Amino acid sequence: MGQSNSVLILGGSGQAGAGTADLLRRWHPALPLTIAGRDIDRAQRVADKLGAATAVTIDLRRGDLGLPADHSCSAVVAALWDDHLHGLRYAQHHRVPYLSISSGLTDVALEVVAGAQRPGAAPILVASHYCAGVGVLAALHSAREFDRIDTIRISTVLDELDAGGPAGTADLERLSTATSAGLVRRDGVFTWITGPDAEADVTSTDGTVLSGRSIPILDVPSLALATGAPNVRFDFAVGESAGRRRGEPASNETRIDLEGTGPTGAPLRTIRYLVRPAGQNPLTALGITLGVERLLGLRGEPVTPGIHTPEGLLDPAYAVERMLEIGATFVDAPGDD
Repeated sequence: MGQSNSVLILGGSGQAGAGTADLLRRWHPALPLTIAGRDIDRAQRVADKLGAATAVTIDLRRGDLGLPADHSCSAVVAALWDDHLHGLRYAQHHRVPYLSISSGLTDVALEVVAGAQRPGAAPILVASHYCAGVGVLAALHSAREFDRIDTIRISTVLDELDAGGPAGTADLERLSTATSAGLVRRDGVFTWITGPDAEADVTSTDGTVLSGRSIPILDVPSLALATGAPNVRFDFAVGESAGRRRGEPASNETRIDLEGTGPTGAPLRTIRYLVRPAGQNPLTALGITLGVERLLGLRGEPVTPGIHTPEGLLDPAYAVERMLEIGATFVDAPGDD
């Protein structure tokens, strides 16, 4: 499918935005891209590196984003927190797809309301999951081995040296201010937990145990509702990753623990780690890129207007293929601790 207008990447000079632009250029060399940021020099450097890309400044406080009246785009990607929702409204006004990654579970209601007010205006992909939905897709790929899933536990280690740039740090602070409670599904009931119930041990790939806690994240309802699992939890720890303990760069490790029954009806448990040696940013960029590709109909048909999530649009098997292409690996672990 040809695209005459460019993909507008808000925060395109940041880590997630620039990584997304790089992947889009590699996968779809003819796709026009617009790198939008507050610092035109940074945005221009990213655009120059990509080739066939333009750089613009934006002002998220303005409904028109500070762009010329005749500016056109094929999609809007918010690779940063769209705090006024002007990026989303801009996409709705121009009737082009919108993708966001920073609203989190506590702020996603803002996007849902905006989408409900103008249901036919644009497709909205809410991808504020961990690594823009990559973890959910990896878990759903593993879930294909099961006839029934009873329990899903996702736990991830974020190296303190791999927290991202200033925007990523600000997101973590904002989301932790909104609530310190975690969200789980327990015996089929979505439940907020605090105190000792929210605390958890997170086991790294090398067996090191870090102190973590349950967090409110979209991965929980996405996995619970996609699989029907009555027990779902996502635990998060910040600390030294296994990669750094080996004297290598910070690694990203996500443990996917599934329990249920297999095709024969026998009990089945799998534990699998999704590991990216060079940290989480490439996985986040991959999640965004998969979403943009699907929204534009560059793979499959263009997406209809409405609210969407990654697991509702993307094929887990294809997503896993792309994860492996960018250097991620899957490591099986023993079925018990």
